[in-house]
Amino acid sequence: MAMISRKKRPYRVQEGLRSYLRRHGRLAELPVSYADLTRYDDATPVYDKRGRDTLWQSVLYPASMRKEIHRDLVRTYANMRVMGNASLMQHLITDRVDVCSYGNTQPFRVRILNTLNENFDYFYVKHADASRLYGLELEDLLSPSRIQYLTDSVTLVEEHIAGIPGDQFIREHLGDSRIEAVRLAKEFVKFNERCFVRLLGDMHSSNFVVNVIPDLDEVMIRIRAIDFDQQSYEGRCNVYMPKYYSQNNAVIFLAMSCMTHESVKQYQEEEHALLRLRARAEHEALGDLLHTMSADELAPLDNILRLRQELAHYHRDDRFLRCESMGELVRASLSMLDWE
Repeated sequence: MAMISRKKRPYRVQEGLRSYLRRHGRLAELPVSYADLTRYDDATPVYDKRGRDTLWQSVLYPASMRKEIHRDLVRTYANMRVMGNASLMQHLITDRVDVCSYGNTQPFRVRILNTLNENFDYFYVKHADASRLYGLELEDLLSPSRIQYLTDSVTLVEEHIAGIPGDQFIREHLGDSRIEAVRLAKEFVKFNERCFVRLLGDMHSSNFVVNVIPDLDEVMIRIRAIDFDQQSYEGRCNVYMPKYYSQNNAVIFLAMSCMTHESVKQYQEEEHALLRLRARAEHEALGDLLHTMSADELAPLDNILRLRQELAHYHRDDRFLRCESMGELVRASLSMLDWE
């Protein structure tokens, strides 16, 4: 089974990546920084509707800075949603700020409330780690769904990805009679291919969400990654395949019970075809990203050397053995789709 035993080393955003982000509209002067949000002086546990501890904590800021932080968070939300048009945000307030204290990176989750209709939305404030930024950009270019984010020198803000957390879906919804096992299995196969082709790791059930979408008299399933910290870092192939994580076993065993080898192969090829179309549609941006990524340091040399050996063996293709960086390995993996 795939296991990540050590905490990933963070990588700074270098000038090459910063220039790419500037060219493609991802770089901004954010009104609030990650460091600003760490200046809280109290925190209380956040419980779900069933009274269970979510492992998030709602933070409280000193009275002297609370108004400024809450205002700047609304301005940050405006930057991400409406390109900074503050006139459209006058009815919004910062309703709550939570911190995920149990995670390695301790992200902040901000809830913005619309006072006119009580509707709310979330966004996240995190450290601007280079791996995470490459992961977000590859997700935006190659996944079925776009994702909005902005960054400056050290802070990243990204939109909330709605859906049922994978672990909750497995625990509470897997036996739902409305969900066809074959549709879920098909989507998991396609999700596994998306992650492996672009080398996104650590996709156990806590790091993806499941969207259940009505489709005529049935429901459609869509699985979306929500954590991009382990983009192209580990040195083993299995880390980049969700099917090898024990946390996902309930879905994996379900898929094994209702799918043949021929069906799996069909759905893998379907996803490869879709990835090829997306890559060609974003040819200029993807080429620019991969050129930048290939020159960047994103993992220890030992991880690169081991992964290139495993990928060469898996694909029976020696082009991986000539790769000198994680970015080059991602390019080589994508080249298997013949998109260039």
